[in-house]
Amino acid sequence: MPHTRSIALGSALAATLVLSGCGADVASDADAEGSKTTTVKRCGEDVAYKVPQRAVAYEGGSADKLFSLGLTEHVHGYVMPPANPPVSESPWASEYAKVKMLGDDLLNKELVVQAKSDFVVAGWNSGFSDQRGITPKILDKLGIQSFLHTESCFNYPGFPQKVTPFDALYSDLERLGKIFRVEKRADRVVGDLKKRVAAVAAKAPKGGSPVPVFLYDSGTDKPFTAGSQVPPNDIIKTAGGRNVFDGLDERWTQVSWESVTKAAPEVVIIFDYGDKPAKEKIEFLKNSPHTKELPAVKKNNFFVLDYNEGISGPRDIDGLEKFGKYLRGLKG
Repeated sequence: MPHTRSIALGSALAATLVLSGCGADVASDADAEGSKTTTVKRCGEDVAYKVPQRAVAYEGGSADKLFSLGLTEHVHGYVMPPANPPVSESPWASEYAKVKMLGDDLLNKELVVQAKSDFVVAGWNSGFSDQRGITPKILDKLGIQSFLHTESCFNYPGFPQKVTPFDALYSDLERLGKIFRVEKRADRVVGDLKKRVAAVAAKAPKGGSPVPVFLYDSGTDKPFTAGSQVPPNDIIKTAGGRNVFDGLDERWTQVSWESVTKAAPEVVIIFDYGDKPAKEKIEFLKNSPHTKELPAVKKNNFFVLDYNEGISGPRDIDGLEKFGKYLRGLKG
């Protein structure tokens, strides 16, 4: 869940990508070069990769990136914690059905070893964690390759990398394309995503001040929200709004209710995930003395953002398109 990360841490295009993503290209490239290595960045670190054959993905964003590149034959299975909505709701539901569900809790080393995985995709302080004893360095020693979401490299020890969230998404797809030797397909996928982003940006409201937007993840004593280093910040900005906490050089982070009140958001994005339903969050905001007088709450300006449209993955662009349409439809 984003708020735990901060502390301790279906579009038509998607369907088209699945249908066009036959494994033929992957197999031919891998057969030719599978025994060789290619050097790709893992956050800020150069790592030599062989073509993985038994990948394990943690959360929807990781699996979606692999499936969008037509790599289903190289995916052994996935791990989905309680926050993640059902995979049946994914544009790649048919691909999830072809691989194994390995767990419904947090990622751990034992699970990866038992699965005989040769490649693990996850984020830093979400899937990978010093506290839980599963890090890229630990997996390196076990001979298991790993890949970190670039968006999460912001505070990766030793090899940090700071990239705006949408650029981080594009970078991941391009890097995975190199690892699996499907660069041309990655270029096509990234190109399509960029076109969709540009289309939303072109329609964004022009002139005047951008609409102030507050993302509510969770929390009653203090709210968790999105700083500048996570996808919702780019979603809000590209659609023509302004994340009221875009000045925080953080990922998912905790703020005060006083700062929310001072920001006077005109729109609240509710981050919706499995164990924290959006309906409950909206009711809380409508009744809390901290938030019931906010302009967004009084106007009932709530937008629900699906979990997998807010963590790093291709569905970010689905979320952008939906939020862009919502903003354009706002009345005064």
